[in-house]
Amino acid sequence: MLENKKVIIFDMDGTLIDSIGIWNDIDEKLIKTIGNGKIDNVDIGMQRDSKLKEYSKSQDAYLEYCGFLKEKYNSNMSKEEIKKLRYEIADNYLKNIVDYKPDAEAVIKYLKSKGFVLVIASTTNDHTIEHYKKDNKNIIMKANLEDFFSIIYSKGAVKELKPNPEVHYKLLNKLKVKPEECLIIEDSLIGVEAANNAGIDVAVMYDKYSDGNRDEINKLSQYQFDNFKQMLYYIKKELENNK
Repeated sequence: MLENKKVIIFDMDGTLIDSIGIWNDIDEKLIKTIGNGKIDNVDIGMQRDSKLKEYSKSQDAYLEYCGFLKEKYNSNMSKEEIKKLRYEIADNYLKNIVDYKPDAEAVIKYLKSKGFVLVIASTTNDHTIEHYKKDNKNIIMKANLEDFFSIIYSKGAVKELKPNPEVHYKLLNKLKVKPEECLIIEDSLIGVEAANNAGIDVAVMYDKYSDGNRDEINKLSQYQFDNFKQMLYYIKKELENNK
C-alpha cells in the first residue's frame, strides 16, 4: 500500500475525525428550526452528500444546499440566513465535541515519523477547519493539525468539490509529485470517486454513515480498513517487512 509512496492525503470529516453523525445532528436541528419542528423520514447524511455532489460546481455548494433545505421545508428564511444559522448551531459541536476517530492520531504520528508528507484535502468549510485548528481541544491535544500536516486544503481552496479531483490536482502540482506517489485515505463514495478521478490509490476508512454506498465504495477502492488500529497494524507490518 505504501510502496513508492511519498504523500498521504487525508480527508477530514468521517475519515480522520468522527463528525458525520454530528453534522447529521446539526442538520436535523437546523431542519426542525426552519421547518417549524417538522422533518421527513430522510437519511440526512445521504441527502446532504447527494446535494453537495449535485452542487459541486457552484460557487458555494453549502449555500445551495441551504437553498435546497429552504425550498424543501418551506422556510421563510433566505438561504443565506439558513447557512448562517447552520454554523451558529454547529459552533459548540465544532469546538467541544468533535474528536479524532480512535487511534487516528497514532497513525498520523507514525506516518510522520517515517518521513511521509501528510496533507489534508477536505470539502469541509474553511470556517470549520479553523475551529479544528484553533479551538478544538480534543484535536489540538492529540495531534495539532498544523504540526503534522504540511498542507491543509479545505473548501475555499478549490472551485469544484469532490468528486471533482481539482483539490488533488492542486496538491500534485504544489508538491511536485505523481499520482502513483500518493495515497488517499477517504470514507465516502464522493471521496473515493475523487481519488479515482485523480488516478490515485485510495484506502477507505470505515464510517457507518457511508454504509448505504458500501458496495460501490469497496468496488472502487484498493484498500479497506475497519478502524485506524487495524490500519496502523497493517502499515507497521508493511514498512517493517520492506526494511
